[in-house]
Amino acid sequence: MSNTERTLILGAGQAGGQAAVSLRQFGYAGEIYLVGEETAPPYQRPPLSKAYLKGDLARERLFIKPEAFYADQDIAFQGDKRAEQIDPEQKSVAFNDGSTLDYTNLIIATGSRPRPLPIKGADLTNVLDLRTLADVDALRPLVKEGTKAVIIGAGYIGLEAAAVMTSLGVDVTVLELADRVLARVTFPIMSEFYQKLHERHGVHFMLSTSLMEISGTGSVDGVILDDGEKLDADLVLVGIGILPNQELADEAGIDCENGIMVNEDAMTSMPNVYAIGDCAHRPLVHYGREGRLESVHNAIEQGKIAAAHICGKPRPPVDVPWFWSDQYDTKLQIAGLSQGADTVVTRGEPESGHFAVFYFRDNALIAVDAMNSPPEFLTAKKLIATGAKVSPEEVEDLSVSMKDIMKRATA
Repeated sequence: MSNTERTLILGAGQAGGQAAVSLRQFGYAGEIYLVGEETAPPYQRPPLSKAYLKGDLARERLFIKPEAFYADQDIAFQGDKRAEQIDPEQKSVAFNDGSTLDYTNLIIATGSRPRPLPIKGADLTNVLDLRTLADVDALRPLVKEGTKAVIIGAGYIGLEAAAVMTSLGVDVTVLELADRVLARVTFPIMSEFYQKLHERHGVHFMLSTSLMEISGTGSVDGVILDDGEKLDADLVLVGIGILPNQELADEAGIDCENGIMVNEDAMTSMPNVYAIGDCAHRPLVHYGREGRLESVHNAIEQGKIAAAHICGKPRPPVDVPWFWSDQYDTKLQIAGLSQGADTVVTRGEPESGHFAVFYFRDNALIAVDAMNSPPEFLTAKKLIATGAKVSPEEVEDLSVSMKDIMKRATA
């Protein structure tokens, strides 16, 4: 290896792309290699299940930066290339094409992959995931008037896809093992709102339902439920969660536990090795615990944090986790993490389509689900960030504006 410092980024998704951009913004003068398994440069994933699936967004508009940007910034982007082994002693990475790259700093941004469906028929044609550009490119020709689709899993990805498919004339049935939609990520009031919303648009739900088999010869023709009932299907979309791509790090001796363990500077247990994005198990500083976050906010934030540490810059501010979901004409904005809430109150009426659900634990606000309610989202996000005290009774009272609630809490 030459005397030139080199940062090697494994994974060219939102996190890896942000790290490369931030390194240059922070004045990094060494070599930057950005290596990804896909041929496309870093792109946004959220529109895949919405505008891109619907055909309202051109492929190039998904790209976080134009392709020419990376050459202009002297960032060596290498696509269609997979890392196979990290050698921490030699500070090098071996790839599937037989090449190796040495590094001074290594950033692991390998992301996550769809959780596989462990049943017979999962490998049939038209049994699809919705994770990458290639996935959606395979799905789009099937999304048309008269197609019968079965979606496995009533999480955000499944529901967002259901909204688009239904609007394009697809007959959609959603199967969910739990007894309500979004059971793993939100509370019953939001589950009920979304189920009613989708049913008004023609989506069918089968809850507390398990799948025995996907049937077909070569291509899928239906799904068989645990009671023997068969549902006809021209396509099956699997959305049962994701798994962190931590195997490379684990095999290299880096500490992993439901992701690659990192500290507040995105540093792993191995010197000069960082992990960011979906694959990282990070401190959740507003909650006094650790965990993985699967969000655009997390990818961007950690990309900046790792780059800042490499460049000797102060750690960028750590924001309250936030997320969003667009379905039909609704926009859900989430601030914070609602797990562990012991008090839940609603501001506004769900029937109106404009309301917010506030989550408290030990009398402290920890999260909000704001449906078409930007003031509630923005105010709650600030309250959680500052730790300002607010009561369930205050946020429930519609006669008091969120602006006034903020003033009282920070007075």
